[in-house]
Amino acid sequence: MLRSMYSGISGMKNFQTKLDVIGNNIANVNTFGYKKGRATFKDMVSQQIAGATGPNDPGRGGTNPRQVGLGSQLATIDTIHTQGSLQNTNRALDLGISGDGYFVLSNGQAGDDAVYSYTRAGNFYLDNEGYLVNSDGMYVMGGVNDEINDAATDFPPESEADFNRFGRIRIPSNVESFSIGQDGKVVFMDGATLRTGGQLLLAKFSNNEGLAKVGDNMYQPTANSGTPQLPDGDVDFADTDPTQNGYVTFPGTNGAGSLVAGTLEMSNVDLSEEFTEMIVAQRGFQANTRIITTSDEILQELVNLKR
Repeated sequence: MLRSMYSGISGMKNFQTKLDVIGNNIANVNTFGYKKGRATFKDMVSQQIAGATGPNDPGRGGTNPRQVGLGSQLATIDTIHTQGSLQNTNRALDLGISGDGYFVLSNGQAGDDAVYSYTRAGNFYLDNEGYLVNSDGMYVMGGVNDEINDAATDFPPESEADFNRFGRIRIPSNVESFSIGQDGKVVFMDGATLRTGGQLLLAKFSNNEGLAKVGDNMYQPTANSGTPQLPDGDVDFADTDPTQNGYVTFPGTNGAGSLVAGTLEMSNVDLSEEFTEMIVAQRGFQANTRIITTSDEILQELVNLKR
């Protein structure tokens, strides 16, 4: 059979995958914190017809190798972690990250049962105990003090306590008002007195593109992304070591971005780019089908040699 027919099949499969990636990008054009995907290709192994030769004395130069390619294959499906635009919402619990970093979310369990996920989507809410959660009820983690972290405590301590523990961020129910600053500090109003009850943390990875999408706007670390060394219990956050392949830090420190309250990061999908890539993928798919039909016509001519 003709090699060109199988090359055309490999090209069709690749462009189908590219269209799948483009379709997912377009479907998530309005998903908060979504990072677009990109499919790339590479050629398959080439069949050697003749090898290269070096110059021979006297009077004959070298020759180049003669090879026939056997098609293409999928090289990568990248996740492009560029900054999305920040959309103003004027909602106190909507947080956008301007710069690098990911919010740390927890299932609320301790020890080996604890599951941590990471997200750029900052549309957060409060549960009935005042804990900051995402739309799926995952707890937002940060530096807290023991008094605030205790749900039985109804108000912040008289003076700002050190953030001596990695835990769930809580906003007591009887505060007059609250705000979240660029550095992630949750500030309460007690009459004319400002009190700080906790500070959000951001996770940094040595390779953001190595993160695995797990759905629900969340990521999990992989062997190639680096894994943040999350504090366990008491911790001095000032001792964050940015030379690790992953770490948590306060916003605006150690290379992490700052928070912008009242905004949400939009998807970084560019519709004009996606539709252009869709046209390229469609025409590439059509061209590969032409290769297959042309190869079929040649095979038909060969079969018709015998009358």
